[in-house]
Amino acid sequence: TQGYVGAPEASEDLWAGGYLHTADIGNINPAGYLKVTDRIKDVIKTGGEWTSSLQLEDIIAKHEAVNEVAVIGVPDDKWGEAVTAVVVAREGATPDADELIGLVKAKKGSAHAPKQIQFVKQLPMTGVGKVDKKVLRAKYWAGRSRQVG
Repeated sequence: TQGYVGAPEASEDLWAGGYLHTADIGNINPAGYLKVTDRIKDVIKTGGEWTSSLQLEDIIAKHEAVNEVAVIGVPDDKWGEAVTAVVVAREGATPDADELIGLVKAKKGSAHAPKQIQFVKQLPMTGVGKVDKKVLRAKYWAGRSRQVG
């Protein structure tokens, strides 16, 4: 992409310093391959640890009682951000919050596990069919500015 249509300032930010700034984060493995792990706006800093919302969503989504899941950080006086999973159950299923938290603890450790699980009938979606995490975060972040970094 050369930039954003009708948004010259955003286009300048996108190509600052001659590099494409996608707002994706990831790591490079010893073989030199880049693995994108999340979007910078979606990572959660909890208790001084960075955690990827996508990795946690992948773990929770594999549970047979889960239809959809979105993981967000919400303001927390103790943790900075508390990991929160918003879950849509499969039809006829009743997921257990403690079991879902236990799955994450087993794979990623306690520091990355959700502090709470909220069950909803549906997740808000964008016009292109992705979960709209801005809408999810809005009710938790109202009146606060999000500090990333």
